[in-house]
Amino acid sequence: MRKFALSLLLTLPLLTHAEDREWAPYKKIIESAKLDKFYSLPLAERDKVKLYTRFVPQNEAIPAGSLKLTVVHSEGKWPLPLDEQGRALLVPNAKWIAEDAKIWTNQPKGEKAGIGFEIMAALPETPQWHYASVMGSVAQSNAAIDKVAGALSLFAPTMKVVIFKFRKPAQLLIQAKGGDKRYASDGKHRIKLKVDKALLAEDPMVTLTEQPFEAEVDGE
Repeated sequence: MRKFALSLLLTLPLLTHAEDREWAPYKKIIESAKLDKFYSLPLAERDKVKLYTRFVPQNEAIPAGSLKLTVVHSEGKWPLPLDEQGRALLVPNAKWIAEDAKIWTNQPKGEKAGIGFEIMAALPETPQWHYASVMGSVAQSNAAIDKVAGALSLFAPTMKVVIFKFRKPAQLLIQAKGGDKRYASDGKHRIKLKVDKALLAEDPMVTLTEQPFEAEVDGE
């Protein structure tokens, strides 16, 4: 999904102000990341996925994790928390859109950044769940991309796998009727699980030895 996300990047200049710098209208960020279209989908069409907005400095010397963004609106300032990869889980705020709130940045004058999105599976809080509750995120992602990205969906890969990411070695067990299926994490503490239509229909129990910190939906 990351390659697709970067292909959709919209580069915006970082305009200068006194200390912090005004970057862009909040509404423009929401629309550029397709968040308005995504959250307009019925909940049943997006309940298995999370859409992350990713902010990427065009200057590769600037770490994405150093980027700080703040929404300046009629009632004050609201920081937008970003992870070390420059990602945030943003839900459109209708009030900020209506009043044309602005997003400010801490980046130097003249620097530019882009906006993209990444799709993650919505993980249960427990390391044991039924297969379709998580792996159903693959089909849901493909359907959402078609509706949200519009013509750009033609350039998107078809989502096929969920990549579970752990902070230490882990194992995954699928208790299928045809026999147990076991998977071990690789050297990067990841388990890549390709969606299986037969297992979606059977919906067996899945058990993880560790709780993943995220699960990326990808086309690999």
